[in-house]
Amino acid sequence: MKTSFFIIALMMSLSIGLMAQTTENSPKKQTHGAGHTMLMPVGHRGHSGGLNLTDAQKLALKQSRMAMYKQIQPLKNELGEAMAHQKTLMSAEKPDLGAIDKNIDKIGDLRIRMARIKARQHLELRAQLTDEQRLKFDMFLEKKMGKKGPMHMNRKHNMPLHNGMS
Repeated sequence: MKTSFFIIALMMSLSIGLMAQTTENSPKKQTHGAGHTMLMPVGHRGHSGGLNLTDAQKLALKQSRMAMYKQIQPLKNELGEAMAHQKTLMSAEKPDLGAIDKNIDKIGDLRIRMARIKARQHLELRAQLTDEQRLKFDMFLEKKMGKKGPMHMNRKHNMPLHNGMS
């Protein structure tokens, strides 16, 4: 009992300490990407920062992003509904495991469909870039993913879908 209390107290103090930290050493601004907030170095606007895009490339990028958002928004809405339904299913007096499994499959399918749309948009964008721009673009993404990791990008949706019993 004392060990459990100690572990809980330790975890709470660590989480409070992490939330209290600030990143004053590197100036950042928030920009909104494809459904999430990203921190990017000041001077960068989306993925176009430092790429010296032509007006035609900027227009193509904007149109591609808008098309992607139009495809993803209904899926995000449906995902939110499925996540809420999952909470309802999990908190039922007598949970229906079949319905829970079916809803988990639906959530997974929605996430896969969104990932495919984003991957297509990414490849369409890369195809419009020159070799030098592509290199800068890839280096920027590697650096961003290296700092945050791929799981950080969808952190709010990466919650366990089970009730803790294994």
